[in-house]
Amino acid sequence: MTTGDRLHFIGTATTVVTLGSFTLLTDPNFLHRGQLAYLGWGLVTRRLTDPALTPEELPPLDLVLLSHLHGDHFDRVAKARLDRTAPVLSTPEAVRRLDAWGFDAEALRTWQHHSLTKDGEELRVTAVPAIHARGILGRMLPPVMGSVVEHLVGGEVRRRVYFSGDTLTGAHVDAVRERFAHIDAAVVHLGGTRVLLRTVTMDAPMGVDFVERARPSVVVPVHHDDYTVFRSPLSDFVAQARAKGLAASLRCPGRGDVVSLDPAAPHP
Repeated sequence: MTTGDRLHFIGTATTVVTLGSFTLLTDPNFLHRGQLAYLGWGLVTRRLTDPALTPEELPPLDLVLLSHLHGDHFDRVAKARLDRTAPVLSTPEAVRRLDAWGFDAEALRTWQHHSLTKDGEELRVTAVPAIHARGILGRMLPPVMGSVVEHLVGGEVRRRVYFSGDTLTGAHVDAVRERFAHIDAAVVHLGGTRVLLRTVTMDAPMGVDFVERARPSVVVPVHHDDYTVFRSPLSDFVAQARAKGLAASLRCPGRGDVVSLDPAAPHP
C-alpha cells in the first residue's frame, strides 16, 4: 500500500491526491461506460470506461481543483452528488456557473494563488497558464487553468506538483518552469483529444515536449483512454518518452491504482 504523498487514479483526469494531511480531488468526472459527456457547441463524446469510485466513496476532501468546465472534467453526476463542503478552485468562467449550482467556488486568474492551513501545514495552489486550443477553436472552448500545488511545512516547500490541465505544450510551460524551479511531479493530461478535426490536448510528441520543458522528477499520465475523442494512446507516449531517454520516472496507474508522488519512492 502506497503511503505518504500519493495519487489515487479514478479515471479521465479525476484523481484523489494526498499531500501531507491534505486531500484534494481533481476534475471530478463520474460518468459510467456508455454515457455521454457534453462538450458544448453540440459536441458529445461517449465514455469507454467506468470510474474507480463514486462520489459517495470519496474520502473527506479539503479542496476540489477543477481545470475547466467541460463535461469530461465536471459532469452531471458531480453536479448532483459531489459534497459541497470543500471549496472548488477553478477559472473565473467556471466559478460563475459553480456558484449558481451552490458550490463554494473561488476563481483564480493566472499566477494567483489560494492557500489552506492546517496544524502548521499549508497547501498553496497557484493557477498557471494553459492553452486548450489556438486560434478560433481556442475561443470556442472553455478557458483552462493549469495548477501548481505546493505542500509547505514551517513555511518551506516540501512537495510541489504540477497539474497540466487540458493544454497544448509551448512557451507557457517554460514560464511555469521559470517560476517553479523544481517540480517533484507532474500530472499530465494526454489523449490527443480531437475536436472539430483539431488536437486540443497533448498527444504523445506534445506530452514528451511538455515533460522536457517542465522537467519534473515524476510524471503521472492521466486523461488518455476514457472517451472516444481521445486518439493518442498512452503506449505511444511511454514509448516516445523512453526513446528520448527522459530522466523523469514514469508512473502510469490504471484506474483504481495508487502511485507515490515522492521522487525517492521506489516504483516498479
